[in-house]
Amino acid sequence: MSASDNDRAGDLLIQEVDEELRHEQYQKLWARYGVHAISVAIAIVLLVAGYEGWSSWQIKLRQQEAAQFGAAQALAVAGKTGDAEAALAKLAADSHTGYGLAAAMRRAELLAQAGDTAAAATAYDQIAASTGNSAIYRDLAVIKGALLEVETGDPAQLEKRLGNLTSAGNPWRIEATEILAMVAQKKGDAKRATDLYKQLADDATAPQGVRARAAEMLAVLGPQQPSVPDKAKG
Repeated sequence: MSASDNDRAGDLLIQEVDEELRHEQYQKLWARYGVHAISVAIAIVLLVAGYEGWSSWQIKLRQQEAAQFGAAQALAVAGKTGDAEAALAKLAADSHTGYGLAAAMRRAELLAQAGDTAAAATAYDQIAASTGNSAIYRDLAVIKGALLEVETGDPAQLEKRLGNLTSAGNPWRIEATEILAMVAQKKGDAKRATDLYKQLADDATAPQGVRARAAEMLAVLGPQQPSVPDKAKG
């Protein structure tokens, strides 16, 4: 046998020994960790299956609630307001998706359109009080409810509810300020109304329509004299 044949035979032997060692190591590793590996694999399979099942359930649920919302809308368009309001109320109560909030909002709008201002305001109050809704929609419900109560609501209560929305950065700050001006005007506080309308008219971030309305109301109210303390009057 030549030297090259010996080298080749030696390489084959070393390769066989390495394979045996690796096989033996695998057996030891499997004996030690095999059960854990199977458990991890099963857990991964269960997690994936659970997530896919949950996703499928969510999609099916959204499709069902979308159909219910659409059916309620069709009833409203057909003039069956009472049936539409009842369907929307049920969806709002039973929903597990965003259609619950949409149904609650639409129901309040239908009540307002039907002239049931008190019921509509109550519906908006319920939306505003629900911690399950995000802050932006709770605040929107406050705005819509307050608009319905400008003429009949308690000014002090309206000012309290809207005051929280006038802080810088609140997306409904402009709307809240305009309603507060309307409330002040309604209760006869022309000075307060003028100050708020001027604030809106000078606000470059306010929509043009709001600034125009504020300017018109300032013209209607006219210049307001500062209040004079009682002692000064004497």
